Amino acid sequence: MNRFFLILLASFAVTFNCYSQTLTVGTFNLRYDNPRDSGNLWKDRAPVAAALIRFHDFDIVGTQEGLKNQLEDLQRNLPDFSYYGIGRDDGQAKGEHSAIFYRKSLFNVLDSGSFWLSTTPDKPGPGWDAKLNRICSWLKLQTKKGKKTFYMFNVHYDHQGVEARKESSKLILQKIQQIAGKQPVMFTGDFNGNHQSEWYLSIKNSGIVKDAYTLAADPYVNNGSFNSFRTNNPSNDIIDHIFVTDQFTVKKYGVLTDTYHGRFPSDHFPVLVKVELK
Repeated sequence: MNRFFLILLASFAVTFNCYSQTLTVGTFNLRYDNPRDSGNLWKDRAPVAAALIRFHDFDIVGTQEGLKNQLEDLQRNLPDFSYYGIGRDDGQAKGEHSAIFYRKSLFNVLDSGSFWLSTTPDKPGPGWDAKLNRICSWLKLQTKKGKKTFYMFNVHYDHQGVEARKESSKLILQKIQQIAGKQPVMFTGDFNGNHQSEWYLSIKNSGIVKDAYTLAADPYVNNGSFNSFRTNNPSNDIIDHIFVTDQFTVKKYGVLTDTYHGRFPSDHFPVLVKVELK
């Protein structure tokens, strides 16, 4: 009987240690609240963007370009979510955010932080040849079920400065190693660069994180991730990316082309991945 009890106990231990958590994760450039976006104003897009996040059962979404009022609109429409992010212009609420939305019922927040993409990452300011301030925000999360801990980094690269985009990748890789060490990491963002861009390739080939697109067995990619609010945009370039460390298994990857009455929730399509954290 004692031997049977020990075997049973060992079996429970193996089951517990092998417990895996499946998560639905996204990256979504919201397009900032621009009053000149005639026909695509945020007030019309906000409930659609929130409905998209709800319908596709996201657990975590890295957003880009959101102003404070946009993030508040989303949270009001997504009461099951909270978010972390600071304004890139003053480190508080001013300017665009790289905010991370997460489902409150699933995660405990253990730590958080932000840094700027520049040679002085601890304070607001543009870096290298960047036109604008750019910021990366991160969360250390723990799953309430299974107590799995991981980090989520989210970023928006500069749209003009080529040197800034190259140097941003170097900085982010350093920060991921410095902040997360060997712990599991997901990294989302608008890279303003496709699969051939040097700054994308430096992340992809870093050995630190891998592109979820390349890990998925059957990626759902019918077009690129930037639509510019145009139905006839011919681009197949994916410029919004999701990277993961080896502790994640990618089960599904897709670029979501949801529309409403022929219009788009944003000028970017969100990218969705289903991952398993072992």
